[in-house]
Amino acid sequence: MLLWKLLLKNKCFIIRIFSHRFNGGFFVWIGYICYMQLQYSFIIPVYNRPDETEELLQSFVGLHTTTEYEIVIIEDGSKIASKTVIEAYKDKLNISYYFKENSGPGDSRNFGMQCAKGNYFIILDSDCILPSDYLNEVEKSLAANYVDCFGGPDAAHDAFTNLQKAINFSMTSIITTGGIRGNKKSVDKFQPRSFNMGISKKAFLASKGFGRIHPGEDPDLSIRLWDLGFKTRLIPKAFVYHKRRISWRKFYKQVYKFGLVRPILNAWHPSTKKITYWFPTLFCVGFLISMVLLFFNIKCGIVAYMLYFVIAFLTALIATKSIVVSLLSLVAIGVQFFGYGYGFLKSSFAIGILKKKPEIHFSDLFFKSK
Repeated sequence: MLLWKLLLKNKCFIIRIFSHRFNGGFFVWIGYICYMQLQYSFIIPVYNRPDETEELLQSFVGLHTTTEYEIVIIEDGSKIASKTVIEAYKDKLNISYYFKENSGPGDSRNFGMQCAKGNYFIILDSDCILPSDYLNEVEKSLAANYVDCFGGPDAAHDAFTNLQKAINFSMTSIITTGGIRGNKKSVDKFQPRSFNMGISKKAFLASKGFGRIHPGEDPDLSIRLWDLGFKTRLIPKAFVYHKRRISWRKFYKQVYKFGLVRPILNAWHPSTKKITYWFPTLFCVGFLISMVLLFFNIKCGIVAYMLYFVIAFLTALIATKSIVVSLLSLVAIGVQFFGYGYGFLKSSFAIGILKKKPEIHFSDLFFKSK
């Protein structure tokens, strides 16, 4: 039993079973187990966020694990560098630090994976905080059911502001477009997001990593991995605390870009199109129609929307146990739906109807090749 536990620790197993038939008509089944040592490298691109980098590194110090790992931090041409913060943790953590010209988060992650010593990369955003058992949950899941790419959900830390908690609810709740993140029904067919994502060196080399588009580089990579025959999966317990945007303006800009990107991904990968991607746009159009109908004393539409927001408020109240956060969550849902919905409609019209080239028409979504 002790030997078995030692073998399970930090290994990827491949079980092969074959049979041989003797003249007497009976079979002998023979099996063997091959394993490889998983060596983890955390890949973290950083851009003008030394304070958040320090919080993330402090959470690494608090990890409950005996597994050795390295941290690779890539400073993506920041004007406010994190080097001083990182130097303070070099005696506590195994950190490699690289400064490079600004070329975007996708290219920076690729650069970090090329420099890393491990054979399994875990990609994080700098505005994340790790729970103490994060790496243990990753190890247990990969030992039980190995995949070459995984994603984990995100959650709101108790120390987050009410605004951050409200945005987190809107982006992760099952009653919004964020329901796919952390949805256990999506465990075996999941598009990992790069704020909390693992990928093997083998899959990275085969796919050549992230593309130039941002945002959207993570679902694009997931789809290309599927096309190459690799599997992706959600590890529900391998969550991170994700701060996300800290103002309504930044949040709107983020979800608006998400909406712009999705039709581009649909054009690149037609087999992944879903009618559900239209829901935020239809939600917004329906709301505007309901407001117009209200002038003609037709109230059924606006009543339906009021019912939805009541359900959303109660769901947020149960999840956050805060009236203030629940009220802010309603605003966050509105910003998310209208930002994403408008971006999706604008991009769909430009690409689907006008046949515009995404790299030219939406050039701000693409980083230049180096």
